[in-house]
Amino acid sequence: MRQTLITNPPRSFRAPGRVNLIGEHTDYNDGFVMPAAIDFSVFVRVWPREDRTLDIRSENFDDEIEFNLDDPNPAPRSHWSDYAVGVAVMLERAGHRLRGAYLQIRGEVPLGSGLSSSAAVEVAIACALTANSGLSIDKRELALLCQKAENEFVGARVGIMDQFTSLFGQEQRALLLDCRSLEFMLLPLPDTVKLVICNTMVKHALASSAYNERRAQCETGVRLLAQFLPNVKALRDVTIEQLEQFGHALPEVVYRRCRHVIAENARVLAAAQALERHDLYWFGELMAESHRSLRDDYEVSSTELDLMVELARQVKGVYGARMTGGGFGGCTVNLVNARHVEEFKQSVPKAYRQIVALKPEIYVCEPANGAEEI
Repeated sequence: MRQTLITNPPRSFRAPGRVNLIGEHTDYNDGFVMPAAIDFSVFVRVWPREDRTLDIRSENFDDEIEFNLDDPNPAPRSHWSDYAVGVAVMLERAGHRLRGAYLQIRGEVPLGSGLSSSAAVEVAIACALTANSGLSIDKRELALLCQKAENEFVGARVGIMDQFTSLFGQEQRALLLDCRSLEFMLLPLPDTVKLVICNTMVKHALASSAYNERRAQCETGVRLLAQFLPNVKALRDVTIEQLEQFGHALPEVVYRRCRHVIAENARVLAAAQALERHDLYWFGELMAESHRSLRDDYEVSSTELDLMVELARQVKGVYGARMTGGGFGGCTVNLVNARHVEEFKQSVPKAYRQIVALKPEIYVCEPANGAEEI
C-alpha cells in the first residue's frame, strides 16, 4: 500500500456535515426539513488499485481494514468501517462495478454530536469510489444509495436528509427539502446571523433502539389512521385536524409521536416563509415550538439539551434555539446575531459547566457547499 501511495498522487474529496435548522424526525415520514451543510467536513483521499480490494484507513481512529469487493455476503462489523463498506456494497448491488482502492479518511465533524458525521463519511466515500472507478452517478441516486447503506448495512433507519444535504448544500443557504419527491429550494440565510452549535458532550447513538422505536411508532400511526384515511401513505399526508378527528384510535404515545411530526411539517413550511420575508424573530419562535414538541411529544430531548436551550434563550441577540439531530444528547442549534456571538460563546458554556460539570464545545458555523473534489 505505502509504495503505491508514494508513487501515485491521490484524488481528494470533501463532504460536509449538516445542521438541521428545523424539521426533526420528519424526513423518514416523507415530510419537510430545513437543513444546511456546514463548514465541518470529512475528507477522503483515494488511490486506485489493480485488484478488487478496498484498503480503508481512518486517521481519526488510527485503524485500517481491508474489504474484498467480490465478497458475496459481506457482513457489518459494528465498526466505523461499516459506513464506508456499506456504501461500496450498495453501489455494487445497484450495478455500479467498482475498482479497488486505497482510501484514507479524516473527519472534522464531531462524532456522536448530531451533525451527521456518518452521512459525511458515506458521501465522501461514495464520491471517491465513483470517481476512482470512472463512474458518473446522479447526485440524487448517490444520496439514496448512501442512505440505503446506513439503513440496510449499518442498521440505522435514518431518512434521506443527511446524505442529501451533504451533496446539495450551498454557501449561505438553507435547503427546504421535500423528503418524498426530493425536490428542494434554497433559502437565504443573512450574513448578519451565525449558526452557533452547542455540543452538550453527551453522545447519542443514532442506531439505538430508541430511534428505531420512534420510527416504528410513526408507522403504527399511519397504519391505524389509514383505516379512516385510505389515501394516507405517511404522516406527511395527515393534517392536524385529521389527527384530532381520528386520534382516538391511536394509543396515547403513538398519538403524541404523530402530533409532533404533523405539526413539525407545518412549522418547516412556516419557517421557509419566515426566511423569505427575512423575519428572524418569527423563525426563532418556530424553533422554540419545535424544541418543545421534541421534548414533550416526541421525547427525544435530554436534560442537557433542555438546559442548553434555556441558557441560550437568555442571551441577547439569540433569535432561536433548539435541539438538532436525532436527540438523546448531541447538539443544539442557535440562530445568533453576529454581533453577539462572542457574548454567547462566553456566557452559555460558563453557565452550562457550572450546572452540568461538563465542558461544552461551541462551533460557529457557516452554511457550506456540498460534496466536491478538492
